[in-house]
Amino acid sequence: MAVVVIADDEKPQREIIKEILIDEGYEVYTAGSVDECLVLINKILPDVVITDLKMGKSSGLEILDKVQKDELSPVVIIMTAFGTVSTAVEAMKKGAFDYLTKPLDKDSLVLTVKKAVERMQLLKENIKLKEALIERFRIDGIVGHSKKMNYVVEIAKKAAPTNVTVLIYGESGTGKELIAKAIHYNSPRAKGPFVALNCSAIPENLIESELFGYEAGAFTGANYRKIGLFESSDKGTLFLDEIGDMPMLVQAKLLRVLQDKEIRRLGGKDTIKVDNRIIAATNKDLSKEVAQGRFREDLYYRLRVVTIELPPLRDRIEDIPLLANYFINKYNKEFGKSIKGLSNETVKLMQSYNWPGNIRQLEFIMERAVLMSDSEFIMPADIKDELKSEYTRQDFEFHLPSKGIVFEELEKQLIRQALIKSNCVVAKAARLLGMTDKTFRYRLEKYDISIPPSSNEATTP
Repeated sequence: MAVVVIADDEKPQREIIKEILIDEGYEVYTAGSVDECLVLINKILPDVVITDLKMGKSSGLEILDKVQKDELSPVVIIMTAFGTVSTAVEAMKKGAFDYLTKPLDKDSLVLTVKKAVERMQLLKENIKLKEALIERFRIDGIVGHSKKMNYVVEIAKKAAPTNVTVLIYGESGTGKELIAKAIHYNSPRAKGPFVALNCSAIPENLIESELFGYEAGAFTGANYRKIGLFESSDKGTLFLDEIGDMPMLVQAKLLRVLQDKEIRRLGGKDTIKVDNRIIAATNKDLSKEVAQGRFREDLYYRLRVVTIELPPLRDRIEDIPLLANYFINKYNKEFGKSIKGLSNETVKLMQSYNWPGNIRQLEFIMERAVLMSDSEFIMPADIKDELKSEYTRQDFEFHLPSKGIVFEELEKQLIRQALIKSNCVVAKAARLLGMTDKTFRYRLEKYDISIPPSSNEATTP
């Protein structure tokens, strides 16, 4: 039941309003002065306050000024005589929800209070959602106890309370956006918006308008004003995923925003101040992109104030049981199942797999396994069709020489052998090494390996 406080120095007036609102199902309290109303507000924490603009020598604006403390402050409705409507309008500019003119119309009163209550309920729901997101994306709640993930968590903890830009490296599916959200929801901007843009998913000619917005008439087809992501993420965080694919022209404009904290919509004349935290992510080596002239050096250094490198799942196999059980619990709830976890044999099988799709692939496999399994535990048979034998570590035995190796040289040799065996077909070569096409191409660029001319017959080294 919504709670309403009525403040009016005329007792008959406030009693009439009280009776009307009680009939509508509200819990109603009354006050005859500003001081009495403020005491009542602090005591019962109402949803809505209806206050007369003039109460003797006092003003209802005093109530408005003193109750506006946070998001859950009561919604204030001003009552005023016809001659002081302009003052009521000024009150709305200061934060009042609406105003009613005397003599009051019953229907207008009921409708205005209903809308005010709905607004307060919406505010409460939004706050609950934000609190749930903050809890969900606790940095301490990131699943993983491996040394590499502990290091990631420590960096995220140090970066979160600040306003510095963060650059996250990692293969597709390693959880870059999860880390970005954890940083956002553990920062002073947690109650602000988190807005994400995948730079590789937006056509080059549209990414600028997505970021900066545009005015009506800015170009053919711009029939209305569009607010860009910089404005919609104001006071929050803008996450730029796959920033290595951002066009050079837009890179220059992004750099200016980072420097000046202002934007201009396409087709607009005025600059607009913005306050965003930028978190960027990529699976490319940006230092190499800079060296090859595909990424601005000045922007690169602006972005990499704090750098986080997310390990692929194959490099944190001790975390696989933890992650798998997390997803099992998640999908148990969704599907109404009660699977207890993984069998020992399943753990061994999963830890021998190369996981080219990383955590995203693991979640998909666990979702399917929970849905299809009729056992207490996930067994190897539940996932064997998803884990192809050519990707498992157990199929490849390598004995480390006592003098050690240069790992990058070994990786280069494996890549070259995969190209030869696949007749230089990148997709096939990637599968031979348990990688996605994108990851394989990244390594080709990383090691500057050119694809040799293909032959009709694969050669075995």
